[in-house]
Amino acid sequence: MDAIVTAPHARAAADTDDPPHDLLPGLLSRRSRWPLTEPAPNPRELDAIFDAALCAPDHGNLRPWRFVVIQGAARYAFGDLLVELADARAPDDPPGSHEHRRNKALAAPLIVALGAALNRTSKVPEIEQLLAVGAAAMNMLNAIHQLGYGGFWATGVDSYEPAMHDALGFGSDERLVGFLFVGTPAEPASSARRPARDAHVREWFGPAR
Repeated sequence: MDAIVTAPHARAAADTDDPPHDLLPGLLSRRSRWPLTEPAPNPRELDAIFDAALCAPDHGNLRPWRFVVIQGAARYAFGDLLVELADARAPDDPPGSHEHRRNKALAAPLIVALGAALNRTSKVPEIEQLLAVGAAAMNMLNAIHQLGYGGFWATGVDSYEPAMHDALGFGSDERLVGFLFVGTPAEPASSARRPARDAHVREWFGPAR
C-alpha cells in the first residue's frame, strides 16, 4: 500500500521543545519550486493533499472547490490544447511559433486545475467564495511541501481563456482560477524570500481622533 511519508523537516519539528517559531518549518520554508520532475505524489498522498484543501475556510459552507487532475498521457493532450489556444489568439503568427507552449504541460508530472463553483444566489459575496478556493490552494501547496514535493501556482492568459474553461469541463457557474504544477523539485531549494514584517503588519489602537 502506498504510504504517506512526512518530510524530514516536519518530523524533526514534531519532537522538539524549541520556541513556536521553530515549530513551523513546513510553513516558513515553503516557496514556489521550479522545475519539477518525477515522481509526483502517490495516490494516497494526493488524497491527503486534497483533504487538506477541503479543510480551507468556507463562509456559508458553500464548498466552492473544484479540482481537475491532469497527469500521465493527459498532459500531452493538455499541451495540444495550449498550442491550439495560442494559435487562436495570434492567428497571424508564423506556423509552429507556439509549439514551445507544449513544454509547459510537461514541466511537471502532475497538474491540478483550480476551479471555483460560484453560488450567485447566496448571501456570501463572490469574492469570499473565490478566497475560499485560494485558501484551499494554499493548503494544498503547504501539504505538497510537507510531504517533500514541490509546487508552483500558475495563472496567466490560459487560466482566463473561455476555451480552456470549457475544455476542462468546468460548468457555466464555475470559474477556472489557475493551475498547480506538482512534482519533485529538480534543484535544491534556496532560502525562502520573505519581506520585512514591518512593511506588512501593523497594530490598530482605535480610530484616529
